Amino acid sequence: MFASGHSARVPTDVHAFLRARVTRPLTRFAPAPTGALHLGHVVNAVYVWGLARALDGEVLLRIEDHDRQRSRAHYERDLLDDLDWLGFKADHYPTSCYRAGSCEGRQSERDTIYRQALAPLIAAGLVYGCDCSRARQTATAPLPTSPIGGERRYPGTCRERGIPLDDSVGWRIRLEPGIERFEDAIVGWQEQDPESQCGDLLLRDRLGNWTYQCVATIDDNVQRITVVVRGQDLLPSTGRQIRLARLIGRVQPPLFAHHPLVMKSQAQKLSKSDRDSGIRELRAAGWSAEQIIGRAAQLAGLAGESRLAARDLPALFSSP
Repeated sequence: MFASGHSARVPTDVHAFLRARVTRPLTRFAPAPTGALHLGHVVNAVYVWGLARALDGEVLLRIEDHDRQRSRAHYERDLLDDLDWLGFKADHYPTSCYRAGSCEGRQSERDTIYRQALAPLIAAGLVYGCDCSRARQTATAPLPTSPIGGERRYPGTCRERGIPLDDSVGWRIRLEPGIERFEDAIVGWQEQDPESQCGDLLLRDRLGNWTYQCVATIDDNVQRITVVVRGQDLLPSTGRQIRLARLIGRVQPPLFAHHPLVMKSQAQKLSKSDRDSGIRELRAAGWSAEQIIGRAAQLAGLAGESRLAARDLPALFSSP
């Protein structure tokens, strides 16, 4: 039994909000190949493609395989196949270019781009080396203040230790106190203080993996993403990404639209291990692409029980 979250704006209001602020938006669908696609991913795809097409915009497909220890080639192959089968076609970096090996959209292949983006910040002394283990951070960081989206704030243990910035240590950026204010297309006005939420932000871990916060921000800048559409579990990340975007030189960060999550229960969101919601399992059970997309739109509260094709989605968001 699935339940969806509650949206602060009806879909047509989201359309109007974005239409007034951006012309022909470029957004992105950015799965991580660390597991199989499930209904939660399809909900996100419904929002991404539905809003993009309703606004005469475009979609970029990004493979977020920055976690090299957990990413798997067979998961990427499967998700590309699932997207084709569902009918979600990207305008930039389509599935065909990933299969041909001609894409620049895999984060694992963009190391030089990330280093170049951070070079001015390193030169300015804003990035420092950190050798804290996860266990050490857990032991020294304050407990989360909220059970929903709660996180431990890094207390700045290595900030003044002068650890050389090389590939054997983590990389952190100094974040000073200050409020980031932004209006989300779905949840409305937000105020976040990244320094009090997370402390100095980890950009690269001790295993050599760029972090999601770092690469998502840099890629959104380099790839000229103007609208970020994602689940509300990532809403607490937004202030720090806006701050980092400004530090790397983006004057106008992208607009954000954080849609409700599809939950298995009040406390448990869908995950890649949920075999009752996996696209592969649903396909094997005889579900059609239209049934799966329709079910995702229903769970998101965007449509009644129906069958929908990817081409039908703009009508869910367009103003009457």
